[in-house]
Amino acid sequence: MIAEQVEEALLGGPRRYNRRETAAMVGVAPEWSRQIWLALGFADVGDEARVFTEQDVAALRAFQGLVEAEKIRPDEELPHVRAIGQAMSRLADWQVREIMTRIGEAAGEDEVARAALATDMTSELLPVVEQLQTYSWRRHLVAALARIMPSTAGQLSTATVSVGFADIVGYTSTVRHTDINELARLLESFEENAAETVVSNHGRVVKSLGDEVLFVADTAQDAAEIGVRFSEWGRDHRDLPQLRVGMALGKVLTRLGDVYGPAVNVASRLTSLARPGTVLVDRDLAEALNGQRAYRLQARRPATVRGYHHLRSWSLRPAP
Repeated sequence: MIAEQVEEALLGGPRRYNRRETAAMVGVAPEWSRQIWLALGFADVGDEARVFTEQDVAALRAFQGLVEAEKIRPDEELPHVRAIGQAMSRLADWQVREIMTRIGEAAGEDEVARAALATDMTSELLPVVEQLQTYSWRRHLVAALARIMPSTAGQLSTATVSVGFADIVGYTSTVRHTDINELARLLESFEENAAETVVSNHGRVVKSLGDEVLFVADTAQDAAEIGVRFSEWGRDHRDLPQLRVGMALGKVLTRLGDVYGPAVNVASRLTSLARPGTVLVDRDLAEALNGQRAYRLQARRPATVRGYHHLRSWSLRPAP
């Protein structure tokens, strides 16, 4: 009952159409509409199942308009939709869990009270959250434009940046011996403080991977400051775990908000070599930081890790 009420409010109306009808109204092939649906991250449905609403028709028509106007290249249609779907799926999952937790705390098992709260929260929260999401998206567009606009055509998909990983020390053991609610608080605190550490030093969080965060910085100095701040966790922040950090400088491929390339792999391997509360950097980043009085670099013995038989690294720490 709750799901049906909330669903209709969110979708703007009941499910009326099957895939064939939806595709016919938009003027596209049913298989193409199916590929878009799957790329958004939704489970496959049969051609005759009536699961689509007026909003589905409008959204498909709008996207088809972009394709026909050649605003999106044919080879980017599905990747473009997939990137949006993955971001929205994660956001929606978190939001619904938060809402249902609050409803459960307020109404318990009373289905009537739960339904009423769900309807009220949907009608009150949806417009505000939608506005905030649009605002945040537009602000990020402005920030991305400022960062990317000066790039040449050849630099739009590749760039030379500092890549870093920050990893929670002893996470596997922590999971085994920590209550699930405490684990949730730990991860929330980690993600919140990691994001603040990165962005306050002009970096960008690429993604969080549970006990690990992947970040990039445009300058070696910014990367070094982020790494140093991370290394101080567990000493200055008693409520946060110690981290180990690995960073590398190099050219990366940027695709759908993620980064790929040798520098990413090297940074990951260096993270696995770092001791708790320490930062390791590769040769290129060490050379870029050479002469910076704010930091101390110390060469370490070459190590053999997966994919690298003679990986050199330098420990990075703030100057005394």
